[in-house]
Amino acid sequence: MASWLPSLAELRNSQLEIHKFRIRVVATQFFIIFCFGLLVARLAYLQVIRHEDLQEQAEDNRTAIIPTVPTRGIIFDRNGEILASNYSAYTLEITPVKVPDVEATIEGLSQLIDIQARDKRRFKRLREESKGFDSLPIRTRLTDTEVARFAAQRYRFPGVDIKARLFRQYPYGDLASHVIGYIGRISPKEKARLQDEDEEGNYRGTEYIGKLGIEQRYEHALHGITGVQEIETSAGGRAVRRLASHPATPGQNVVLTLDIKLQKMVEDLFGNRRGALVAIDPNSGEVLAFVSKPTFDPNLFVEGIDVENWKSLSESIDKPLLNRALRGTYPPGSTYKPFMAMAALSTGKRAANTLINDNGSWTFGNHTFRSHGDAGLGPVDMVRSIVLSSNVYYYSLANDLGVDTIHDFMKPMGFGQSTGLDLPGEVRGVLPSTEWKRNNYKRTEQQKWFAGETISLGIGQGYNAFTMLQLAHATATLAKGGIKYTPRLVMGTQDALSHANLPVATSQPTDLGFNPDHVAVVHKGLIGVAREGTSARVFAGAGYQSAGKTGTAQAVTIGQKDKYNAGKLEESQRDHALYMAFAPAENPKIALAVLVENAGFGAAHAAPIARRVFDYWLLNQYPSEEDVAAVQKGMAPTPIGISRHKSDVRMN
Repeated sequence: MASWLPSLAELRNSQLEIHKFRIRVVATQFFIIFCFGLLVARLAYLQVIRHEDLQEQAEDNRTAIIPTVPTRGIIFDRNGEILASNYSAYTLEITPVKVPDVEATIEGLSQLIDIQARDKRRFKRLREESKGFDSLPIRTRLTDTEVARFAAQRYRFPGVDIKARLFRQYPYGDLASHVIGYIGRISPKEKARLQDEDEEGNYRGTEYIGKLGIEQRYEHALHGITGVQEIETSAGGRAVRRLASHPATPGQNVVLTLDIKLQKMVEDLFGNRRGALVAIDPNSGEVLAFVSKPTFDPNLFVEGIDVENWKSLSESIDKPLLNRALRGTYPPGSTYKPFMAMAALSTGKRAANTLINDNGSWTFGNHTFRSHGDAGLGPVDMVRSIVLSSNVYYYSLANDLGVDTIHDFMKPMGFGQSTGLDLPGEVRGVLPSTEWKRNNYKRTEQQKWFAGETISLGIGQGYNAFTMLQLAHATATLAKGGIKYTPRLVMGTQDALSHANLPVATSQPTDLGFNPDHVAVVHKGLIGVAREGTSARVFAGAGYQSAGKTGTAQAVTIGQKDKYNAGKLEESQRDHALYMAFAPAENPKIALAVLVENAGFGAAHAAPIARRVFDYWLLNQYPSEEDVAAVQKGMAPTPIGISRHKSDVRMN
């Protein structure tokens, strides 16, 4: 056989190689088919199963949802005076996550725009409290010149923008600030609460929420409903066209029962003194004036209060942030006596004509309770006990009634209870009882109620501690003969678009069932106070008949053998001056309670303020500037100078 012919072994090897090659080709084909199958399966999954989801994501990639912040509602007083409004201004804002070096950026901006140290401190605090992608203001209320200056250099500052924002404004500054409240940036705690209440979506695009007063209580109505705009964007994120729009619904306006001019007059009459006054219409429960002095400027809080102002407010010994009318509790002193008289008559423990001999003191056990500097008043009945403010009469009456009987009568009057006022933060105070003491003292020997502790309750001392709101509320109820209305500060809301008035729902008054004859006895005593008693000089010449009761309440306890001497005490330890009253006596249209802290006698410092309030409400008279200055010093029982008609006085 020729040598060039392949051998049998070579043929077999060649066939084996061909077979292996065919196997590899087939394996490769199967692998290609498998991969192609995966692609087909993936395509089917994306096109069929996830079609709707991916289509929605694609829409999101080319559209942007922009929230439209609603305009916050305006707050008015009962006469249409604006107490809280909005204005538009430019702000310079930094988004920290978009800025390479925040500190360097701020320094660069300072070369163009006036940025104060307080602006930097506020920005630092906001940055600590917020997320990095939030837009934070470094300067607010920019002038047109500052806006133009930044616009020309904007390319130098990535992550910095000019924005037009609505700002809250309180045109009267610190006037009625405890009632109106203020708005401020939403805190992490408030964000969590909004999430829990499923309200977070309604606050997209805004960083502000009501923090205090009416701004907080009526936040839902004032805030409105956030709108949205759906915008088509380019690949670079630039807006191309508007696809859809759902406009925001403006917040409702809120109309208060307050007369802001009356409020200002009262705050001016207090001057630099501390205290509180609440005036109520006894026929409806509408609060006409709600004063707490000193006050604060809510405008300081809108953009975030700076360290200096916060320190000044929070560390002041005068406690301007304390709402004394709502949260300050005080012993009512002798203003409690008319209610004690009603308790005696209603329970049958003492008749109106029962005579009690007031010899200047009253002894119970081994303790002597003093009265009027140990000067006795002689025999007094119930009316005279109110007119002459007999302590002895009410020491013995408290002993006859007992602490639990006093508690059970005073509780429906509203003492030591929440009145239901539409303002957050009300405290209950203390209306003592044996159960109260048992629940509030840990040691067993302190839980027992001692009979001697009841005696001082009769003259509004001891454990008694009430707010001026509670005292005014009880006075209004007494003025109406036992008809009790829930006090309220909001008359209604108003639709911002249609201007339709929407009155707030009010509860029906409660009839405490007082005997008219008993009410007449107490009213007679209160009228006697204004005619011939401790406030007679204050109401001399008034064009109406009022009824009231002065009170002087201890701020600190005086020893049994010691006598009160204001000159030997620190100012904060001196007695409080109080007055409760209503007018006209025969047909009450206004009732009030007023307290001037550490001022001394109620007739000298509290009653004169009440006189001016009644003159304003019933006679349309506004005190002269001379009279206001004298009342601030406790030197004008009756009005001096020429009173002005309230319509002639302009609000500043």
